[in-house]
Amino acid sequence: MARGETGPDFIEALARGLDVIRAFRPGRPVMSLTEVAAATGLARPTARRILLTLQELGYARSCQGGFALTPRVLDLGVSYVRSMGLWEVARPHLEALVAQTHESSSIAQLDGSDIVYVARVAVPKIVALSVQIGTRFPALQTSLGKVLLAALPPDELERALAEPSRSGIEPRWRPGVQERDAMLREVRARGWALTDEQLALGIRSVAAPLRDGSGRVIAAVNVNCHAAETSLEKLIEEYLPLLLKTAGAISADWARYESVPQVTAS
Repeated sequence: MARGETGPDFIEALARGLDVIRAFRPGRPVMSLTEVAAATGLARPTARRILLTLQELGYARSCQGGFALTPRVLDLGVSYVRSMGLWEVARPHLEALVAQTHESSSIAQLDGSDIVYVARVAVPKIVALSVQIGTRFPALQTSLGKVLLAALPPDELERALAEPSRSGIEPRWRPGVQERDAMLREVRARGWALTDEQLALGIRSVAAPLRDGSGRVIAAVNVNCHAAETSLEKLIEEYLPLLLKTAGAISADWARYESVPQVTAS
């Protein structure tokens, strides 16, 4: 196929292989070598080598009348969908939540005794601690971390909390084991978590779990606000219902995203 100018790192052989795959269109499931060469503008020997290579890799097969693609080609599209990750699934929901609350919203996952922020839609406000993608905080003192820790089996919980924090943050709240366990039981029972200036002065947030199609907690999502601007009553009565609805929507979308079939041809 005719191309415009290409860079010095352009791999012509790869481009030709993709041209051959794209030549098989609706209504043309089987194509002869001559038809593939004509559709791609390739010489017959080149088209033949590419088709035989695709056959060797499992992306094409020979059949009566020429060649046909195999279901393995679907892996190429599914790879793109799966590479988008949780952020692409969650982003429109986070943006809608932030538009409703006018407060920042984040998603975090657990890494040892810390949470790590993996997605965020922020509202410009002066807060005690700066948050970016990749920021770490001690899990136990955050609403996100409480949700994630509460989802762990007892042995995994102890192993996680035994790891030293790598956040560099000295939290304000340092509970004993009994207080910690009582708090996590409460989080499990009600299905969401609250933190009120336990990590740092002025930081108040509420969080809910994100689940995959099997119900396993894979991350947590929150609404974060400044204690001087947003009361606990407003956070719980107004923002929490919106957060729970958002968490449910993200979890449902993630379950659908996971259900995309992974086709493997032998």
